[in-house]
Amino acid sequence: MPTKTSRRAAVAAASTPDTAPAAPRAKRDRTHYLYLAVIAAVVLGVAVGLIWPDAGVQLKPLGTGFVNLIKMMISPIIFCTIVLGIGSVRKAAKVGAVGGIALGYFLVMSLVALTIGLVVGNILHPGDGLHLTQAIKASGHSQVSPDALPPVDFVLSIIPTTFVSAFTQGQVLQTLLIALLTGFALQAMGPVGQPVLRGIEHIQRLVFRILSMVMWAAPIGAFGAIAAVVGSAGLDALKSLAVLMLGFYVTCFLFVFVVLGVILRAVAGLNIFSLLKYLAREFLLILSTSSSESALPRLIAKMEHLGVSKPVVGITVPTGYSFNLDGTMIYMTMASLYIADALGTPMSVGEQIPLLLFLLLASKGAAGVSGAGLATLAGGLQSHKPALVDGVGLIVGIDRFMSEARALTNFAGNAVATVLVGTWTKEIDKVRVRQVLAGELPFDETTLLDENVQPPAEVPEQGGEKELAKA
Repeated sequence: MPTKTSRRAAVAAASTPDTAPAAPRAKRDRTHYLYLAVIAAVVLGVAVGLIWPDAGVQLKPLGTGFVNLIKMMISPIIFCTIVLGIGSVRKAAKVGAVGGIALGYFLVMSLVALTIGLVVGNILHPGDGLHLTQAIKASGHSQVSPDALPPVDFVLSIIPTTFVSAFTQGQVLQTLLIALLTGFALQAMGPVGQPVLRGIEHIQRLVFRILSMVMWAAPIGAFGAIAAVVGSAGLDALKSLAVLMLGFYVTCFLFVFVVLGVILRAVAGLNIFSLLKYLAREFLLILSTSSSESALPRLIAKMEHLGVSKPVVGITVPTGYSFNLDGTMIYMTMASLYIADALGTPMSVGEQIPLLLFLLLASKGAAGVSGAGLATLAGGLQSHKPALVDGVGLIVGIDRFMSEARALTNFAGNAVATVLVGTWTKEIDKVRVRQVLAGELPFDETTLLDENVQPPAEVPEQGGEKELAKA
């Protein structure tokens, strides 16, 4: 016979038949500890570099090793992202439109960045009164990299030797080409290609999970990179070139928050501060490693999470890393004027414009070259105005500090470009964008992917996939 207590429990259960079970407790995001550790590592690295500069320089392999770990993930992430994006689109023309709009925007913004650097450089004249030594001249000539290619050879270098070599050589544009061909091929195969797309989707999950594991080494990499930079440059180099550094940083700041901010507000209706806040962890990663490539995989994941379609993200971000180098454009402009002034041979505006247009083209040939900013500057001056190569040695000591601003500006420019291209091609979910930027849809730092996102509406012939899922 049921007891009074059991009858009450039964009545209570019957009175609330529609009550949903308690939601499972969300996993606590512990990755914020990781980025607090990165900040602490940066501070510690600066202290070591200042107090024990020789020891700081010896720590450089720690930073190099971490950046290389990130770079090894770039090719497979780009390949998976582009193939999945293109494979889910019915019309190939849409992909071509995305690429055309992106390249056109990159060219315009490169010219804008060059112009801004030109104006600021002519106002500051930071190189006046400096003197060259033979050691500085030799240092400048040593920066001319043999890896930078002329425009025609650069275009040919985009074609990999084999299908697999695009992944093994770490060339972003080669991977982009192979991914585009694979995506279009799977698109043409229709339903037959769906199993391949699902396989690539699983590979993408695996690659991003590996990346999330690698990220836990970020504090070690940040400590080694910063200690080496501070230890090798020292305070003397910073003091003597403070005007150039300060002018460059201020110019990059104004470019991002005024120029890009106005364009983003006018086109997409978004606040630049909200977008950059969403990408705060990536900026910290770049600042600590001095490499925008270290944040490329996370930018791809975060732009997709933001609501930009896979084809737009997959084409705009990798291409932008070679063609949309706003910070590098500003750097080359101001550095060229600085060197000319330091050598006592200031250039007229008529001489400046052809040189800078030449450097605009030369920068594309140095895509992927280590230390591309300084190497491109030295190589471009060697080809167009050899007399100025002597002065490149003047900025070798602070180039790494300036590369911080270069990398941050390049990254911000590519993030804004992705949103703009998505807006122009109507390949962006504006409602989701506002939810993400408001913090209502947090980014999954564990998988770096949205596991529950539904497949795009344009994926053809989903019936076969449902049957396989049932089986």
